[in-house]
Amino acid sequence: MRAIGWWGGLSRRRRMLIAVLALLAAAGTVTGVVVWAGSLGGSPAVTSAGGNRPGDVLLVPGYGGSTAALDVLAARIRSAGQTAIVVHLAGDGTGDLQVQANVLNGYVSQALRSGSAPVTVIGYSAGGVVAWLWDVEYDGVAKARQIITLGSPLHGAQLAAIGQAFVPGECPAACQELVPGSAMLARLQHTSTGTRPPWLSLWTTDDQVVQPPDSARLPGAVNVPLQTVCPGVTIGHGQLPTAPLVVGIVLRTLHSASITAPSASQCRSLVALGAAAPVRR
Repeated sequence: MRAIGWWGGLSRRRRMLIAVLALLAAAGTVTGVVVWAGSLGGSPAVTSAGGNRPGDVLLVPGYGGSTAALDVLAARIRSAGQTAIVVHLAGDGTGDLQVQANVLNGYVSQALRSGSAPVTVIGYSAGGVVAWLWDVEYDGVAKARQIITLGSPLHGAQLAAIGQAFVPGECPAACQELVPGSAMLARLQHTSTGTRPPWLSLWTTDDQVVQPPDSARLPGAVNVPLQTVCPGVTIGHGQLPTAPLVVGIVLRTLHSASITAPSASQCRSLVALGAAAPVRR
């Protein structure tokens, strides 16, 4: 009863702030809610730049910069024989996404200077927006073999819109840039689909953070709702980097000359691949 009285005594703005922060804590990132009328058809195969020679894999975390889930995915990628590096974002991971794209470009430049073939960039949640911004700003097609995004709010985030509307003092630069219709997102969405690296976008229809989940869909990419591969599989937003199905698809894509949408007939083999115990390195 005390808790109910405490909640009722809060202002509407304060209740909204607490609700938003609770969602962010549950998700580990800001992600999107946006209705986007993209094509719902199948995605064609896309040949990866650099062909059969995979380069380093750079993994970009989402809003807030937590690397915990990506550290697990990076370990699996290393166990399969590739170099995997988790990007550490500037500050607390909530600052200007342009700055975060600059940080990512520093990692890419270092990898290429060290002899890597064109890199693969994996962006989780808002990290996928950072990857897209990097691609546009830094000629990603010349530096990346492929880009993979996991549950990324590529068309904005309703949580960001709520934060800006109700608690603007708690909506830092990245939050403002993730508001649907922001100048940054509008610029990205008007870039040509023919001048980016091959792109795989994965998402889950169980996503309770990104609503609707297919706001992760990107024109020109190979777009894959996970439930089309394994009907009935339950994967939440926070599970995307570590779910065996996702890990299996990522590992298969990293070692393939082209990006293709997996079929339902591959469900069991992909889950088995993703669930295999990693080799300690």
